[in-house]
Amino acid sequence: MPRKAVHGESARDDGGAEVKAGVESTPCAPYCWTMTKKSPLDDPEKAAFAWDRYRRLMRFMFLLTTGTVIIAIAVLYKFNGMVSVHFYIATALGIGFAMLLMSALMGLVFLSSGTGHDESVEDLSEPRNRD
Repeated sequence: MPRKAVHGESARDDGGAEVKAGVESTPCAPYCWTMTKKSPLDDPEKAAFAWDRYRRLMRFMFLLTTGTVIIAIAVLYKFNGMVSVHFYIATALGIGFAMLLMSALMGLVFLSSGTGHDESVEDLSEPRNRD
């Protein structure tokens, strides 16, 4: 029994003719397109510049987060006194984690948008002609 060709491979049919499996033979044929445009992040110089800018943003946000946590703990201590050390640890970790996660994700959005990486991806939600 002949082996069935998978996407991108070729195999022989019963008559010995070579059959190439591709986009046309898959069930999602009108929608299965690959990304054709080259991303600006493929260039090592542009990628290095973009990631350096991202790291600089993250350093700034780490300093801002540290300052915010210190101010929040000081305000809580001023108005509540010494409640429990666990309360202050949980507050610091909660504020710090939330702010750093938010800044990391937004930084990646800025990185993707600022380098033109978003424009290199094609919209696959609608079928299109090969012409």
